[in-house]
Amino acid sequence: MIAILDYGSGNLRSAEKAFKTVSNQVVVSSDPKICASADALVVPGVGAFKACMDQLLSIKGDQIIKNHLASGKKILGICVGMQILFSKGFEKQESDGLAVLPGEIKSLAAKILPHIGWNTVNAGLGSKLFKGIENESFYFVHSYGLLKPIAQGINTTTNYEGEFISAVESENISAVQFHPEKSGQAGLALLKNWVSNL
Repeated sequence: MIAILDYGSGNLRSAEKAFKTVSNQVVVSSDPKICASADALVVPGVGAFKACMDQLLSIKGDQIIKNHLASGKKILGICVGMQILFSKGFEKQESDGLAVLPGEIKSLAAKILPHIGWNTVNAGLGSKLFKGIENESFYFVHSYGLLKPIAQGINTTTNYEGEFISAVESENISAVQFHPEKSGQAGLALLKNWVSNL
């Protein structure tokens, strides 16, 4: 079973619909027991870094995520759901993240923000997420991102007047800055790749 963590942020219904095309067991929940029983956890997110963190903490979602990782199960972060997995965010003010991945979320260098629309990725060597879809485009909506690669794991990059990290893959954490649920067939193929490696 795949649990999509409901903490009041993210395109929950769009994500649920997308995941149901690649798995017949998908649930949207904030219940710690349901999330703990899931084989994998999806952390969505839209909006500002601090607002998402505040909403997550209000349902003790930080503990749900950390317990899930401690059990060795896999997590997929999407958009701001990717960002909050890192140590800090600097959107309007400095805010603490979950720090389950090392790194800081900072403003993109582009003159025109937000970065909205379709863009390609440069899949990291050995990527499982992008297997067979290395040359596809994905849908982005963001002004902030991870600018430096993580040391332990696979880094996928995208260029928007400067390079940023558009996806990371480590032992049991995968995260993407774009929205796979809004990225058509390429997005569904990415979700299928993630599910096939659970």
